[in-house]
Amino acid sequence: MKIAVINFSGNVGKSTVAHHLLAPRLEGAQVIPVESINSDDSEKGSAMRGKEFGELQDKLMTLRHAVVDIGASNVEDFVSLMRDYQGSHEDFDAFVVPTVPALKQQVDTISTLRALTGEIGVPANRIRVVFNTVTPKDDVSKIFSKIFDYYAENRNFVLNRDAVMYENPIYEKIKAFDRSIIDIRNDPTDYVAMNAEAMESGEPEEHLAQIRQLVAIKRLATRVTTELDAVFKLVVH
Repeated sequence: MKIAVINFSGNVGKSTVAHHLLAPRLEGAQVIPVESINSDDSEKGSAMRGKEFGELQDKLMTLRHAVVDIGASNVEDFVSLMRDYQGSHEDFDAFVVPTVPALKQQVDTISTLRALTGEIGVPANRIRVVFNTVTPKDDVSKIFSKIFDYYAENRNFVLNRDAVMYENPIYEKIKAFDRSIIDIRNDPTDYVAMNAEAMESGEPEEHLAQIRQLVAIKRLATRVTTELDAVFKLVVH
């Protein structure tokens, strides 16, 4: 399966969706970043610029599973090139569009949905929205009212109010480690015991702080993994 993670807006969690929701649940999936300006200063893999679209098409043909993480600074080029290469949207089984409650991001999300369907011709059943940074007390239909209103008028994408990623400190903590949430959840290492041993042996505070972060991440990972499993089933079907 080939999935594009896309939104005209930055700060909606595209990389989080790519690295923690999608790729770990697609066996052997490679995350391909398409980004020339990385807003979160992370460097995961060698970034591919949007204008290298032809190379991207070639690469996708060599992979069984791939997640293409399209950075906000490259989305316009990506959409334009997809128009030029007519039918290239068929390389993707799904277009996942993460969004957050902020008004600007919702407006940009609607622009993204319009571009995918109106400019490129992506079928509605291949476009799926993921609601990000939601709290358990939120009414999804209210905090994302712009998206729900747009859907009611157009129905040109798949909307599922349960496709929700909740706010959780794990997403910030895990940025310091080049690992997925599932990977840490499945890690048999006893980090509490490791911390005790490191303290006993006089390890530097920097090392101890890393171990403590891993203790926290592993404790958070079980519940978050279950939540993401459910979202994945809704988004990838």
